[in-house]
Amino acid sequence: MQKYGLVGYPLKHSFSIGYFNEKFSSEKIEAEYINFEIPDINNFPEIIEANPNLHGLNVTIPYKEKVIPFLDELDKQTAAIGAVNVIKIIRNKGGKPKLIGYNSDIIGFTQSIQPLLQSHHKKALILGTGGASKAVFHGLKNLGIEAKFVSRTARFGMLTYEELNAEIIKEYTVIVNCTPVGMYPKVDACPDIPYEAITSEHLLYDLLYNPNITLFMKKGEAKGAVTKNGLEMLLLQAFAAWEIWQK
Repeated sequence: MQKYGLVGYPLKHSFSIGYFNEKFSSEKIEAEYINFEIPDINNFPEIIEANPNLHGLNVTIPYKEKVIPFLDELDKQTAAIGAVNVIKIIRNKGGKPKLIGYNSDIIGFTQSIQPLLQSHHKKALILGTGGASKAVFHGLKNLGIEAKFVSRTARFGMLTYEELNAEIIKEYTVIVNCTPVGMYPKVDACPDIPYEAITSEHLLYDLLYNPNITLFMKKGEAKGAVTKNGLEMLLLQAFAAWEIWQK
């Protein structure tokens, strides 16, 4: 039986294990999906060695960037992004398995946000600088939108939350939350941005999906902005991951 799985830490609220095992069962696919919760990325090679039937992995926080040195190859777009969330494992008889890194986050995000974009959506703020934010940056770039990262600490070429003001918010009419701020159970939190400057011209996209409507989204909706959570992106990136493993 073929085996697939998810690498990350912690994995208490994993979507993938339920989704893929249900898919395998309903489509009568001889495969299983397992969570590999490892406290250190240096434990990663042990997963590959201990599971000879493993043919593919998803990668989640905090390892989307840290896993790259353990891979043999990255596809071209993933190399540009600098973050991996899908690994295809090619096994040849008697040989060392070949691990190829891909990024399906960019596929899921692009397909999910594209229908919401309008002609005035020319610039975007990306809240957060983790692995998912890099896929969002390149997805927006592919859609012709200029994007700027917002970080808690001052970094070259990025804005800090303290620097955000009404003028910047007015200029950047797409705002994407790539941070865990506002995720269950801390639903009363939201990224610290000037919500009073949000207008009906804005699109607020939250990669979070639990809760269904985050405080970030609620504050945007109160100002007339269009909002969307990350559930569709999650599903679309899962579809893309399966296609990558099967090709």
